[in-house]
Amino acid sequence: MLYWALVFFVVALVAGAFGFGGIAAASSGIAQILFFLFLVLFAASLILGLVRRR
Repeated sequence: MLYWALVFFVVALVAGAFGFGGIAAASSGIAQILFFLFLVLFAASLILGLVRRR
């Protein structure tokens, strides 16, 4: 999932450099959502891993 967030971030950078504002904004939004979803899933798996050890 982090891979896809990075892919959409790169697409947003390239689209922004060429002047495609709408595509850049959409790709940036998708990348941001995927990144935060990755962080939430990582934190949940970390907490569950710590709880199961005890």
